[in-house]
Amino acid sequence: MCGITGFINNSGERADRGILERMNCAILHRGPDEDGFYVKQNVGLGMRRLSIIDLAGGQQPIRNSDGTKWIVYNGEIYNYQELRQGLLERGHVLYTNSDTETVVHLYDEFGPDSLRHLRGMFAFAIWDETDRSLFLARDRVGKKPLLYSHQPDGSLIFGSEFTALLQHPAITREIDHEAIDAFMSFLCIPAPMTAFKQIRKLEPGHWLRWQDGQIETRRYWLPDFSKKISITEDEAIEETTRILRESTKLRMISEVPLGAFLSGGVDSSTVVALMAQESSQPVKTFSIGFEEQDYSELKYAKKVAEFVGAEYNEFIVKPNAVEILPTLVKHYGEPYADSSAIPTYYVSRETRKHVTVALNGDGGDESFAGYERYAAMRLAERYRALPLGLRKALVEFPVSLLPTPRSRRSRIRDGKRFLRAAGLPRVERYSQWCSTFEPSEKAELFTEEFQRTLPIKDEFESFRRWFENANGSGALDAAMLTDLMTYLPNDLLVKVDIASMANSLEARSPFLDHELIEFAASLPDSIKMHGRETKSLLKKVASRLVPREVIYRRKMGFGVPIGDWLRSEMKTFMKDILLSDKCRNRGILRPDIVQHYISEHLEGSHDHSSRLWSLLMLELWFISFCD
Repeated sequence: MCGITGFINNSGERADRGILERMNCAILHRGPDEDGFYVKQNVGLGMRRLSIIDLAGGQQPIRNSDGTKWIVYNGEIYNYQELRQGLLERGHVLYTNSDTETVVHLYDEFGPDSLRHLRGMFAFAIWDETDRSLFLARDRVGKKPLLYSHQPDGSLIFGSEFTALLQHPAITREIDHEAIDAFMSFLCIPAPMTAFKQIRKLEPGHWLRWQDGQIETRRYWLPDFSKKISITEDEAIEETTRILRESTKLRMISEVPLGAFLSGGVDSSTVVALMAQESSQPVKTFSIGFEEQDYSELKYAKKVAEFVGAEYNEFIVKPNAVEILPTLVKHYGEPYADSSAIPTYYVSRETRKHVTVALNGDGGDESFAGYERYAAMRLAERYRALPLGLRKALVEFPVSLLPTPRSRRSRIRDGKRFLRAAGLPRVERYSQWCSTFEPSEKAELFTEEFQRTLPIKDEFESFRRWFENANGSGALDAAMLTDLMTYLPNDLLVKVDIASMANSLEARSPFLDHELIEFAASLPDSIKMHGRETKSLLKKVASRLVPREVIYRRKMGFGVPIGDWLRSEMKTFMKDILLSDKCRNRGILRPDIVQHYISEHLEGSHDHSSRLWSLLMLELWFISFCD
């Protein structure tokens, strides 16, 4: 696990090693063990290494046999030993036992097609001295980040994090207003956009090739939900268990101490149970909770650990999270408002005191229909079939008379939100359920000056393209494909990568194995979800491994009591930031609307926690990166 940096000057100007060293130093946390550089003519490659495999011989950059190709690499290839053996049998000469060298030799033989051989997570850059080309690639689902800047003069600059690229003097900090607009909708900025006009994200499942100042990008992987297999439920349970067990076992390969995050939910509990079966020693597990019991799953995590014979460690997050916010803002590098980044950072920090690698349950929801909004999508399809008059008279009007509870975990609140979107077309409906600010709310919040800078566009385009790419699949499959391509890589995987690597911890995700994702995509809807029961197949898999009372309960997710914190310990901090002259003078937000959100939230008449947290993280980012 590492961080990578680099650039190529299209002008032919000699690469400045000092710039490369500063870029590399900015991501020291991603690889505290050692660094490495390739600087030749107008090309510079750099890396920071967190040693996991081939501790003695895996120093980077690594070359191919004749020294014409050089790689800097971030990630883990779990099938590299098998691939390495195949390379040796085909006559390749390798001088290390690392997965990094395996990748550069595969590229030497297959070019971009080498990516289809890799099973794992990665972001890497390969410089080819022969044709003077630079090849960048990112793993299928986007576990590892890769940012780049294609300069007006044709030069290319790349790196694992924003702080690295911003060390290069050619990159300006000009803000992309369209990205800020997208952030207000989704808590994060969707790829390929970033908050900076000159920086872009290489999208998951893509490669980029630079040559003679020009770049080409291409997608090399996309799960296909349209091709369904004929399979019984019992067969699906067995095959899911087999692939997940294999995926988990592969991710337990390590030459350094290894453990697991354990939330007490279905996904992480299943992974820990399989780890326990594959390990000769008790698995070290790490769980985090809150003093507010409505948000804590620690009792379930402890029950799972005891049941499978794992070592259990728990930590409590208290409302002094304001102390860590400047650190989080710095590491994320652009506005990011998923509040679960706070416990993720803390559990990563505590876990790193014991192990260097931790497995987790990320990705189970997106492949096995785990979100309640998937059930809502199905229900909405049936609801829309009812006559409009009947819907309004017998459902919508009576529900509108019910008072909206203050708690975010209320069925009445959920029902009201469902009805606001249920009558809309699929894309608009799903977008509304996934958005923090709806288009009409942003129009009210943004100043006229800021709105004039925004392009006229389809507000739902980022979701529409994936619903259309679902190849005629039903509402459930279309929603899962959309989340796999948007919410998962833009929000969840960014959260875990940044929070874990900020603490020099490698996070691995068995559910994100592409073979498991492809198998899940091939399953009929009826197997993955029974009626309104989410994740029904995976729950059956898990119930064979852990106690049923852990599995069959309402999904909690990794929620954070932000609403309560903003009314108490963080109230003064929030008001000082959002009502400051500095925030007012940016010309983006209308101060009266911001004040309105704060007042309603503090009075308890409305829960604006997600909105206020988004505004808070936006302003903290401006303070850190732009002022």
